[in-house]
Amino acid sequence: MTRADDLFTIVRNEEEQYSIWPAGQEIPTGWEQVGEPAERSACLERIGELWTDMRPASLRAHMGQST
Repeated sequence: MTRADDLFTIVRNEEEQYSIWPAGQEIPTGWEQVGEPAERSACLERIGELWTDMRPASLRAHMGQST
């Protein structure tokens, strides 16, 4: 059985970088919630699926313009 204290939320910033944050706590400024709270391992697995390019969005955009 999962306790509320064991749940995390995936968060993403404007650079499309991901992290996890304890569910139920206020999300820091500059970050937005992605999906519903889940266990830590499930959140980390989902981040692995979503965050396939570790470069910040601004760098990806810059590199795309220079090629």
